[in-house]
Amino acid sequence: MATQTTRRSTTRRRTTAQRSAAARKSAATRRRRTARTTTQRAKAEATGLQAVAQQAQRAVLIPVGAALTARDSVIETVQPYTRPDTAQREVERLQRRVSVNLRKFERRGNTARNRLERQVKRTRTRVERQIRQRRNRVERVVTRNGRGFARDLRGARRDFARGFDRAVDTTPLA
Repeated sequence: MATQTTRRSTTRRRTTAQRSAAARKSAATRRRRTARTTTQRAKAEATGLQAVAQQAQRAVLIPVGAALTARDSVIETVQPYTRPDTAQREVERLQRRVSVNLRKFERRGNTARNRLERQVKRTRTRVERQIRQRRNRVERVVTRNGRGFARDLRGARRDFARGFDRAVDTTPLA
């Protein structure tokens, strides 16, 4: 019996110690979570302010950047025409570009025309072939039916002539 009492008191001490440790651990976890939440809230507020400030900056910087880009484009466009010799060079360069583009367009138009002509020729050949085949088919049918009709007509004539001859032979002469 003495051993049971010892075990119980040891178990109680261990259980109490475990409960105490668990309580300390959960308290530390709560403190960490609270600190993290507070930090996140502060960051979110700061981030919100930063976002508003950034939007305000963008509203100012976008038109400034667009104006500077437009200015650079104007300067780049006007620069070749500031002196007579550079203006002449620029005009010649543009004329060369125009003539190159015209030749390119002419080649492309020529290619399109040739392609269209080939397609028309193929279509015409195909249609002519179909018409020729249909005409030959109709001629064969007409010839075949015509031969049969001529044969039947000759037979009918023959039968009629024979019947008429018989009718004449069997009629009494009055």
